[in-house]
Amino acid sequence: MNDVAVMILAGGQGERLSILSRQRAKPAVPFAGKYRIIDFALSNCVNSGLYDVAVLTQYRPHSLNEHIGHGRPWDLDRERNGGVLILQPYLGRGHSGWYRGTADAVYHNLFYITRRNYSDVLILAGDHVYAMDYRPMIELHRRMRAGVTVAVQPVRWEEASRFGVLFVNDDGWVIDFEEKPAQPRSNLASMGIYLFRRDTLLDLFSARSPDAPEMIDFGKDVIPFLIPTGSVLAYRFDGYWQDVGTIQSYWEANMALLEDVPALNLYDPNWRIHTRSEERPPAKIMEGSVVARSLISNGCIIIRAHVEHSVLSPGVIVHEGAVVRDSIIMTDSEIGPGAVVDRCIIDKHVRIGAGSRVGCGDDMTPNWLEPTRLNSGITIVGRNAVVPAGVTIGRNVLIGTDVTEADFTSTVIPSGETVNPMVAVLWS
Repeated sequence: MNDVAVMILAGGQGERLSILSRQRAKPAVPFAGKYRIIDFALSNCVNSGLYDVAVLTQYRPHSLNEHIGHGRPWDLDRERNGGVLILQPYLGRGHSGWYRGTADAVYHNLFYITRRNYSDVLILAGDHVYAMDYRPMIELHRRMRAGVTVAVQPVRWEEASRFGVLFVNDDGWVIDFEEKPAQPRSNLASMGIYLFRRDTLLDLFSARSPDAPEMIDFGKDVIPFLIPTGSVLAYRFDGYWQDVGTIQSYWEANMALLEDVPALNLYDPNWRIHTRSEERPPAKIMEGSVVARSLISNGCIIIRAHVEHSVLSPGVIVHEGAVVRDSIIMTDSEIGPGAVVDRCIIDKHVRIGAGSRVGCGDDMTPNWLEPTRLNSGITIVGRNAVVPAGVTIGRNVLIGTDVTEADFTSTVIPSGETVNPMVAVLWS
């Protein structure tokens, strides 16, 4: 695998994740308690024997850069025979500036794949959750002498419009492609994993006729351009893979980990998911607490409280009499005495006041500010927010980042409403 270069595209803004990605890149969003989304792509690389990895960042890269660092948790802190390199947009005399798309990001960093004598280049999305050995895909790609091999997987028909969908002949060659069609004719989705023969990739960006399309995005431009050449191969992946690009899919993917035998096995000793972990004491569950079907991370303290079907990140404190149900609580957040949190996503460093009820009632009115993102009953509380004591908050409510007690002008926040100091809202 030493002749395969890996480029992980981790610059996405992830707007559909609402305020979860407002202050961080989507690949840096926490997942499954102790992990970040990008941990899965990085871990898949090293578990597959791929150690030459570049991470291409752009949108709010600070937390992602800090998380990856020199790559030690993934055994990527290497000076020879690999290692991790973080590449960000730059300004210079030549082709430089902000990345306009996935292919454009690779184009800006072609030096990375020409610095050594690579045979192939594996391009990955840094914002998907999955466990995949890339070696069978590489073997098929080389055996079939493909110019590019695209990893594919069937998705639910109602979800197909979110993806690029492919049409494949009996031999596995791609014969047609549609990027996020409004009315999809196929549910065979691209996983955002592309394995290029290096020469094919370099030829894409070489001088061509003036009427050749500009290569900005792999889905919209590159794959459709290459299909007529007959060199685009599909690799069907049957394992777990999830695009957590929406609030609903993100919540569902976390909740799926709580099944008796989840499709994504975080406990597989032969395929470990590595991450940068803080030194935290063991989780402490005090007498009188009830904890059922939940993931409880290091440093959590549950004080005679009830936690059911939830995911708690490191350092979460749930005080006496509180109830946390069907929720995701991120690092160092605190649920006050007697508070109830139901079907919520609580970001980092949040304080929920005593006796508050967050995510309650049967009213499923979509959020007025983000109706296409918050419409399935999930209430979100942004990073560093403080919810005052005794407040009742309905479904599909958005509590913005850095909200203070003074931003609440009512003790009842109806379903579908928003509390955000950046938005002028008057509560009656």
